[in-house]
Amino acid sequence: MRRRDFLGIAGGAAAAWPLAARAQQAATPVVGYLSTGTPEADAIPFLAAFRQGLGAFGYIEGINVAVEYRWAEFRYERLAGMAANLAQRPVAVIAAIGGTPTALAAKAVTTTVPIVFYLGIDPIKFGLVASLNRPGGNITGIAALQAELVAKRIELLREMIPKATNFALLVNPDNPYTDSETHAVLEAARSLGVKLPRVLRASNATEIDNAFASLTEYKVDALILSADLFLLSRREQIVPLSARQTLPTMYPWQEYATTGGLMSYGPSLFDAYRLVGIYTAKILKGVKPGDLPVEQAAKVNLTINLKTARAFGLDFPLTFLGRADDVIE
Repeated sequence: MRRRDFLGIAGGAAAAWPLAARAQQAATPVVGYLSTGTPEADAIPFLAAFRQGLGAFGYIEGINVAVEYRWAEFRYERLAGMAANLAQRPVAVIAAIGGTPTALAAKAVTTTVPIVFYLGIDPIKFGLVASLNRPGGNITGIAALQAELVAKRIELLREMIPKATNFALLVNPDNPYTDSETHAVLEAARSLGVKLPRVLRASNATEIDNAFASLTEYKVDALILSADLFLLSRREQIVPLSARQTLPTMYPWQEYATTGGLMSYGPSLFDAYRLVGIYTAKILKGVKPGDLPVEQAAKVNLTINLKTARAFGLDFPLTFLGRADDVIE
């Protein structure tokens, strides 16, 4: 073969390769991952569960699906711009990770890009979907309805400590939906005859330390933690602070109990975000989001950490232990 012919073939192959690569890249669907949190906070359980859900339908990140990540780092004002950026990319689906703020931010910027959410409120009440069975439009997802679990958390804590009368609540004031959750907690406490004189607010590590320090000034028998993802990201700080004061605390998710928290009552975050991944995969396969019913997180886990209970000098009644889904010893 003459050198000129060889160079012509090589040059043609070099020119064709980027075209082929671009064609392959264009065929790879892109998922937008919109999160209130940080890469570190989302690593477990969100990212692992989300990827497992995608994998259940054969989608492997970096192989046949790409993911564009946007982390707000718990600065909720960033979500609107990040959601708009993803919609303009455009992406095939937006997975709204981190509750109601991400879902509303995504819904506000597009009526065409499919959105899959996970949140703890009634999606009909907040105007996200038309109905649970037939959401319609471009949005669907998983709803845990955390507000409905508030009364049960107080009831379980009261059952564990019958003489407890004064409770405190720890919330993140930066979360736009803290007020509605606080109202639900106060209503539940009132109906159960429990006093809740202190609502502690903390949106950073220093404020969490200060909130626990202030508890020593009040005669608080127990603490309830808000179902807030920033607070969850600080569980390695919160659980030891509770232990230091031997303050019985009810947590909203099992991740606290496995970190050493006394007990938790709530849905599985891993299961919820795996379902977000599954719904995202189904949409990539061609299913319309409006045809996917909003899945309600029906299973709620009661987890008890017996090691922590012993350190607190508490004895769980056998009947109480018998109702637990998980007991950590």
